[in-house]
Amino acid sequence: QVQLVESGGGLVQAGGSLRLSCAASGHTFSIYTMGWFRQAPGKEREFVAAIRRSDGSTRYADSVKGRFTISRDNAKNTVYLQMNSLKPEDTASYYCAASKNTWYSGYDYWGQGTQVTVSS
Repeated sequence: QVQLVESGGGLVQAGGSLRLSCAASGHTFSIYTMGWFRQAPGKEREFVAAIRRSDGSTRYADSVKGRFTISRDNAKNTVYLQMNSLKPEDTASYYCAASKNTWYSGYDYWGQGTQVTVSS
């Protein structure tokens, strides 16, 4: 099993930045990718970004390309999401996830979520 704990959410004005962290524990050797998803009220959860733990390759949703950066520290079993140039439409609960074999869907483990609110 894998446990994921997110942190770093908060309130920020449009144009500002936040950095989210996700710490993984348990059987982390089984993880292929770690990713971030978000869910706004009344909407489905959507993919934001993911990183492959082996070589650091990344994938991003079109809506965040050029603004968000996902990174990893394998020694700490931690993944980060640096969010710059934030927009009100980025407001959502952000969830960390870990997958044994996928990039975009079918994730096996989920964190509890951290709220990001961007004001205008």
